[in-house]
Amino acid sequence: MRAKEIGFDQAYILGCRLDLVDMEQSLSVIKRFVEERTPHQVVTANAEMVYAASRQKPLRDIINRAHLVTLDGAGVVWAARFLGHRARERVTGIDLTLALAELASKLRWRLYLLGAKPGVAEEAAARMVARFPGLEIVGTHHGYFQQQETAEVVREIKEAKPDLLLVALGAPYQEFWINRHLAELGVPVALGIGGSLDVLSGQVKRAPKLFIRLNLEWLYRLVTEPRRWRRQLALPRFVFAVWRQKLGLFRLEP
Repeated sequence: MRAKEIGFDQAYILGCRLDLVDMEQSLSVIKRFVEERTPHQVVTANAEMVYAASRQKPLRDIINRAHLVTLDGAGVVWAARFLGHRARERVTGIDLTLALAELASKLRWRLYLLGAKPGVAEEAAARMVARFPGLEIVGTHHGYFQQQETAEVVREIKEAKPDLLLVALGAPYQEFWINRHLAELGVPVALGIGGSLDVLSGQVKRAPKLFIRLNLEWLYRLVTEPRRWRRQLALPRFVFAVWRQKLGLFRLEP
């Protein structure tokens, strides 16, 4: 089952399907996924990912096949509204992770954390359990494993039998990884969360609440991590492409 089958509206931005759901609705959809017990992929798509997908059909196909795709960032929320859709709010990977952890602590869902540098997932797990009493994290594994080690990582996750698999391998690699192993893993919900484990472990400081409220989290990250400037070049390109879509001039890369 996908979000559309439940009755939520969608928007197609630069060829990518995005579900127009807010946080409460996202949690409701994911709850149904967990109850179904069949594998589901959830993608949190920001402007950078959508622009990349407009130029890379394999990534675009993964997004369009995903069971739920949230609007991760002010850029995609703006684009949806600019193209005439009703988009209530952004649902970012970090915010969705925290909301799911809180819900999991109440519903007794089992979580597995995969990704980041050695030790980061373990620290993130410890802090999440302290923050949400009753949360059960059944396993962690760093994201610096070699390709020949993938089978062992998949086996460990399967044996842990989590309800939610949170994958922090960086976008879009994590989306390809989830898509490739989803059926084999058999996890009810696998979600790509980017750098969320770094934040949850305390390794990286999140933007102050004022920046978040003003949708300027990207600016804070650019100032504190100047090396990201090349990635930020995707934002004006994304805006220009959305304008072209509005005018009927946008064409997808083959």
